[in-house]
Amino acid sequence: MKKRYLEAGRIVGTHGVRGELRVEPWCDSAAFLAGFPVLYWDEGTRPVKVLSARPHKRLLLLRIEGCSSATEGDLLRGKILYLDREDVSLPEGKFFIQDVIGLEVTDADTGRRYGTLTDVLKTGANDVYTVRDSAGKEFLLPVIPDVVVDTDLEAGRLLVRPIKGIFDDAD
Repeated sequence: MKKRYLEAGRIVGTHGVRGELRVEPWCDSAAFLAGFPVLYWDEGTRPVKVLSARPHKRLLLLRIEGCSSATEGDLLRGKILYLDREDVSLPEGKFFIQDVIGLEVTDADTGRRYGTLTDVLKTGANDVYTVRDSAGKEFLLPVIPDVVVDTDLEAGRLLVRPIKGIFDDAD
């Protein structure tokens, strides 16, 4: 079952003296996270109103209700902010990382099961999936259209056409 509230980022410090928080976003970009008028503490149990949000380098500078000084902001350092999945409309072919972790990775042509998707690495050019087989061996799979054929969250599987050498020894 998909979680309704997803980890959005972690407060890593303050910016200035008026309680603005520096947030390390755990999503595609700080700009994406800046678009939410409400975020949540404690996996969605407590909403927090966003007063302002703006990207700053790779971080998000965030002002929230109830935090008006650097001292108050310092007390929030290390806390995790959550977003409500229902507040997000993802484009076709985009998925939350949490939703793809655990998918069974299967060859689209032969039906061979390669393993389970265990991690998503952000490399800049394209994401890379970490796949672990039943023996515990890990493989890196580039997330490009030639390799990833279909992501079926409902069926719990990822259909792939791997490049030679990813899952077997290349000659």
